[in-house]
Amino acid sequence: MPVTQTARYPDASHPADGNPPTFESVWASFQENDRIIKEHAKEMEKLRKSQEETARQMDLQMKEYNKRFGDFTRRFGEVVEYMIAPNLLKKFKEYGFKFHEAMSDRVFSDDDDNALFEVDIFLQNGDKAMLVEVKTKLTTEDVKEHIERLENMRAYADLHGDKRIFLGAVAGVVMTLHVKKYALGRGFYVIEPSGETFNITPPNGQPKEW
Repeated sequence: MPVTQTARYPDASHPADGNPPTFESVWASFQENDRIIKEHAKEMEKLRKSQEETARQMDLQMKEYNKRFGDFTRRFGEVVEYMIAPNLLKKFKEYGFKFHEAMSDRVFSDDDDNALFEVDIFLQNGDKAMLVEVKTKLTTEDVKEHIERLENMRAYADLHGDKRIFLGAVAGVVMTLHVKKYALGRGFYVIEPSGETFNITPPNGQPKEW
């Protein structure tokens, strides 16, 4: 007499009575899982959009802050520039320079009126000229750029038959001791505010001439 074998379903998804699940129960379970997954996906999409909107708002706020801070820095630098310029002629007399003219925002252009470079304060006489760079916060990069500006000035002057000696100075409302030493070591005069006026520190050794 043949032995009849009973099928077994050891996984926990089957009913405890050992009967296999029906198609309807499997389909219902599948639909429920699908609903949960879709709801989760919707929540994740809402979160993603919320994060994107937050990031966009933060980006806009940062751009507005940078714009306002840039405008403030520029205006503050202009105020410092115009406060310093009228008194530099007298101050530099203490160091043996008899400049007879001080000009602010002097722009040097080529023959086609294309601006080549700009000098915040330009002091001059018949023999020498001093190029002064004014910054709210002076950095080593500003000093390096001023060196390049002096080199451009020398090239421009040679091209136009100007044989005068050019010197450099940097002014900063805020500067670290490191930046100050760096500028002095490059042959620049350093101008700093002091109370209601300002002080000038001569460079280490002889001032650099271009």
